Amino acid sequence: MSEFQAMDLIWGVVMLVIVGSALLSRRIPIGQAAKMALAWIAIFAVGLTIYAYRNEFKMMGARVWSEISPPEAISEGDTMRIRKSSDGHFWVDVSINGNSERFLVDSGASITGLSVGAAQRSGVEAGFGYPMIINTANGAIDADRATVDTLVVGTIRRNDMGVVIAEEFGGTNVLGMNFLSSLSSWSVEGDWLILRP
Repeated sequence: MSEFQAMDLIWGVVMLVIVGSALLSRRIPIGQAAKMALAWIAIFAVGLTIYAYRNEFKMMGARVWSEISPPEAISEGDTMRIRKSSDGHFWVDVSINGNSERFLVDSGASITGLSVGAAQRSGVEAGFGYPMIINTANGAIDADRATVDTLVVGTIRRNDMGVVIAEEFGGTNVLGMNFLSSLSSWSVEGDWLILRP
């Protein structure tokens, strides 16, 4: 038995003595004391289970919320309104050469970025110009330049938009500043991102 295990054993015995003496001094019947002890064990077990599966519960809650909540993007004439997601980011469905992909709107990204899978599904070929190094929040990565024929966000359409493609993006696509700066204006109002062509 290690020193830490011995200390844990001593603390456990001390706690049992304190709880047991408190129960004996109140003259609580053993059956009632056992019920209370089992109730507290169940409460701690449920709490520990919730804590252990907190990420799964969060994902499940986000999925349920997405089913019952209003739409994430609304077109009002030429203006596009995108609601903030439960993760605190603005996500929008974007059509790339007719293929719909999910994008994170990121004003910290200089250029729109496609995952390799999204580029393949959208028929976007890398190799427009020389490869480039991009500094991201996760460090510097190599990316290939490309151009998409059409990029459509709601009612907003852009042709021949420059993009980068990188494996390091994983499955995340990013709508960057080269798109946002092509708009007449964009702003954040409460939980809504407003895009005006």
